[in-house]
Amino acid sequence: MFPIRKRRATRIVSFSGIDGAGKSTQIEALCTRMEDDGQRVLLIRFWDDVARLTRIREGAGHHVFKGDKGVGSPSAPIVRRDKNVRSWTMTCLRLFLYTIDSISLRLTVAKAMRSNADLVIFDRYAYDELANLALSNPAMRMYIRMIMKVVPKPHISYLLDADPEKAFARKPEYPLAFILSNRQAYLDLKDLVGGMTVIAAMPIKEVEQAIFWHVEQLGLYSERPAQV
Repeated sequence: MFPIRKRRATRIVSFSGIDGAGKSTQIEALCTRMEDDGQRVLLIRFWDDVARLTRIREGAGHHVFKGDKGVGSPSAPIVRRDKNVRSWTMTCLRLFLYTIDSISLRLTVAKAMRSNADLVIFDRYAYDELANLALSNPAMRMYIRMIMKVVPKPHISYLLDADPEKAFARKPEYPLAFILSNRQAYLDLKDLVGGMTVIAAMPIKEVEQAIFWHVEQLGLYSERPAQV
């Protein structure tokens, strides 16, 4: 039985990065670590719990652009066509969907902050949508700044960097050329919006330890005071 302790303020942590960067693995590790620490953890999956009109997205990628459905694996690679499609019609659809999602995310965060959770972990966040836009376009950068005024910033936003070739080998869903450009888009987005903590590409256990160390420095473990 955990000892009775004073209610802690709810903290929001998000994980972002290219497909195959290891987000699910690190989220599971952090959830386990914090629950072992006696904290109440709430996990929110962006695509399942926040994103809206998901059938339209799936239909556009599968029926309109003839992409595969599902999640790729080394033994069963697929070819998706959705966020890697750069037509102007798809860009307009993205802006519409991302605006709806930003409102949904704001409401989801507000609800999470009212929960009894000590830590709310987001498996992907608004950043994972905004990285699909052409950041070199001034209009897109203006749109991103507008969205970030709507979306609450997490207390910690992790950007898991990864070697594109290794990420592609783990999760072969999109062409390698797209993964390369998508990785750069995340790094450019980090510079544009600020406040994201980049975890360098390393072996899984080293990434895990880097995240644990960072969380400890911020005083999120219940038994330790902040050391920043």
